[in-house]
Amino acid sequence: MKALVIGEALIDIVTRDGRVIGEYVGGSPLNVAVGLSRLGRPVEFLTHIGDDTHGRRIREHLESAGVQLVSGSQSAPRTPTARATLDPSGSATYAFDIEWQLSGTPEVAPPVVVHTGSIAAVLEPGCRATAALVDTYHLSATFTFDPNVRPALIDDPDAARARIDRLLERADVVKASEEDLHWIDPTRAPEQIAASWLALGPSIVVVTKGAAGAVAMCAGGTVRIPAGQVEVVDTLGAGDAFMAGLIDALWSLDLLGARRRAALARIGPDALTTALRAAALSAALTVSRPGADLPDRAALDWAASSDILG
Repeated sequence: MKALVIGEALIDIVTRDGRVIGEYVGGSPLNVAVGLSRLGRPVEFLTHIGDDTHGRRIREHLESAGVQLVSGSQSAPRTPTARATLDPSGSATYAFDIEWQLSGTPEVAPPVVVHTGSIAAVLEPGCRATAALVDTYHLSATFTFDPNVRPALIDDPDAARARIDRLLERADVVKASEEDLHWIDPTRAPEQIAASWLALGPSIVVVTKGAAGAVAMCAGGTVRIPAGQVEVVDTLGAGDAFMAGLIDALWSLDLLGARRRAALARIGPDALTTALRAAALSAALTVSRPGADLPDRAALDWAASSDILG
């Protein structure tokens, strides 16, 4: 009953006002893997990093969080980096130095949930292997997907949108930010896009709206929740924390795995609200700390007993 997370791992070099203020282990899928593990979920992580100083730092970070690095993940010629530039509000823009490749099927037991997204979903050549692995594990696992679009790495927007569409058709749970949806289709409102995605087959589609909270759609209806009332240090990892919190909450509701796919499709507004609130708490705790420092179970339980969501 493990999670398998597939995607990039890198070092975030964070700058503000033209100076480096920190270097953090990052990458959207890595953050989700670490977040799930900190919440007590067994996680295996398939990535493409080097056996260099940065790569060893990433491996140690994963090990300290309890994440198992899948064999073959440390075969890249160098470990990717991302320069994250913070604006006065703490929001980040990114410039990447990354190569994304995968080969073969990892030697892991069939997972209960597979998560991927971001760079791993669209960057050649590894995106094709990522999509093939999603197909392979669809028979055993719930598939969760976060497009987490990185325009700076996309040379062919139409090809990227087609790859996202293909993964949407396989997905059981999708989470996207308003910014993602505006890039994917600037002619429609985010909630219109989310509704069209729900019609493609996912059981849940969530749109995160930063300080305005989030909205989620399922067959049983639409629910909305506020964002946490916290002092924002930076937004690094906020969406990934939301995703990890959402997966964890659905796990607690016994809605993960192929055998529970029909039950997930029947999720109602009350259960969806419960899951969404847990996800929002996870994101709120993360933005209140520097770097993508996702919460553990004790911190999330504390947040649940507070009134930061009102």
